[in-house]
Amino acid sequence: MPPLPGAEMVQTPIQLFRYLMRCCKRLPSTSLQHHYRHSIRQSYNAHSDEDDPQRIKQIIKRAIEDADWIMEKYKNM
Repeated sequence: MPPLPGAEMVQTPIQLFRYLMRCCKRLPSTSLQHHYRHSIRQSYNAHSDEDDPQRIKQIIKRAIEDADWIMEKYKNM
């Protein structure tokens, strides 16, 4: 499964949230989709008060890398 188009366009936390939710739709089972959607919401809420632009960029970069890894992990299911 290739990464969803648009990962390079993610600049803000809400764009990241939407991108990750779209990634979830590509997971092979409903239970996996629910699990990762819950995880995304929890992480979004945990970092919602972050205001350092550098830290936000780090979080976005890491979240996209993690999403790519997860999509690769489940692509053969």
